[in-house]
Amino acid sequence: MALPIFVLGENEPRVIFRNIVQRPRHKSTGETVIIVGDQDTALLKYFDCTRSGPRSAFDSIVVFQFEIMEYILDFAFDRLGANGSRIDHPILITECMCNPVQSRSKMAELLFETYGVPSVAFGVDAAFIYKYNQQHGICKKDGLAICPGFTTTHVIPFVDGEPVYKGCYRTNIGGYHVTDNLKQLLSLKYHHHIGGKEAEDKTRCWQLTWVPPPTEEPPSEEEIARKAAIREIQGQRLREMAEAKRSSRINELKNQLQGLEFLWHQFEQIQEGEILSFLSKTGYVSKQEIESTLMKVSQSLRKAKGESNAEQAENEENADFSTTEKEKPELYLEQMRTKYKELYEKIEQRKRLKTNGGHTNGNSLSWGVGRGERLNAAQRERMRLLTTAAFDEGRVRILLVPKMKIGNFTN
Repeated sequence: MALPIFVLGENEPRVIFRNIVQRPRHKSTGETVIIVGDQDTALLKYFDCTRSGPRSAFDSIVVFQFEIMEYILDFAFDRLGANGSRIDHPILITECMCNPVQSRSKMAELLFETYGVPSVAFGVDAAFIYKYNQQHGICKKDGLAICPGFTTTHVIPFVDGEPVYKGCYRTNIGGYHVTDNLKQLLSLKYHHHIGGKEAEDKTRCWQLTWVPPPTEEPPSEEEIARKAAIREIQGQRLREMAEAKRSSRINELKNQLQGLEFLWHQFEQIQEGEILSFLSKTGYVSKQEIESTLMKVSQSLRKAKGESNAEQAENEENADFSTTEKEKPELYLEQMRTKYKELYEKIEQRKRLKTNGGHTNGNSLSWGVGRGERLNAAQRERMRLLTTAAFDEGRVRILLVPKMKIGNFTN
């Protein structure tokens, strides 16, 4: 949709451009620029237009993006030669029929506060043209003014030379729809184009002027050096981010390791009868779990610091384990028994916690059934007998109460 700008007293518009705004990025510098209207394709090859498409300030025929409209007005006043901070000329703006008051007030606010215009007038272009033709004897006092636009068409009746806005009509068909319909007709999308010789006779071909695509010039040495410097800066930034992340990870592991060491010292100082309550407070199941967590955190800390001691210690531990297995089978058997006993105690402790619903109350034995346990056959039979006995006892009480009442009544 083109935007013509006239100067008072001239019959032809001084500036015509499409009211669209693009914000592409320069390929070499990465700077974002603002482009208003249509530009030369030879210049657009230096910009990346894939991330920012053309945007319009209009929603159909109503202005609603006034930030984009400000760019368009800046471009228009610059083309007219008004480069000062203020525009000391009255402005006449044409608008559509029944333009919302909110849009008109926003436009007036933009012109008054941003450009400092002395006065602003709004009017319907179709009414202006009808009045102009009426003064020159082309139109009569009574008639219709048809105003086809890009997406809409307005029809305004005139009676005694005055527009009747209450009787105006708008249809949502404009030049865009007509052009699209013509394109579909030329694309042979209708049934009367049946192919063969008849389609060839009805088809007309036009050879348009062919413009070769712009060729990209090879980058210069300065451009290559500048891109290499940019890549170096980006790489340095990534390295700094990775180092900051690594330092944060090391601090987190240090704090976690200190907490586990403090927990381990507390565990060594408590008595044997307080172990279960201490473990339930800390969230760990056994001493072995605390020890394994402590070992894992220390290995992760050494790995984060870049030390090779973690892998070396693991290899030495595996080597000592294989040597003990080969040279001292009795010691190896004793170690396996100890590990089995610890694993068995861990499993039994988990069962007790699961059976008691997570609460031991200082007693390691529990005969209840927790949420995660299922009743076996003996427990189900016992539960059935208890339920039946309770139900029968309730029936006996219900039957005996009326008899006692009757006996008391007869006595």
